[in-house]
Amino acid sequence: MAATEARARVIAEALLWERTPYRHQGRVKGAGCDCAMFPAEVYAAAGVIPPLDEIPYYPEQWNLHRDAERYLDMVLRYAREIPEPTGPADFVLWRYGRTLSHGAIILDWPRIIHSTKPVGVTQDNARLNATLADPRRERRFFTLW
Repeated sequence: MAATEARARVIAEALLWERTPYRHQGRVKGAGCDCAMFPAEVYAAAGVIPPLDEIPYYPEQWNLHRDAERYLDMVLRYAREIPEPTGPADFVLWRYGRTLSHGAIILDWPRIIHSTKPVGVTQDNARLNATLADPRRERRFFTLW
């Protein structure tokens, strides 16, 4: 599948998840997901990555107590880091606590879609969201193409 078509499929699938409530380690559209399982399920449903059948348990606040880059390591299995977003359906990670631990799918930078507690899956503007826009917060971009 061509990159343009794949990107469109990712965005279409991500938008279907809007208003899915936040649920730690959830991965069911309409029922609940977190900021890691939401993009994993979206990219898999769009045919960009294989389904992630076995996800080991992770504590909700793992990023506050560990230095291991668990989320980043998973992202790097399927994506490569880029200096800036190149198009829709690229991915962004932010540092919360000790690790890169909050992810979002890019709609059209700075517009993103992500799952946040307590809101759930929602669109946001990364430049207007004070927490995400904080210049002290590390942010890294990735593409699957």
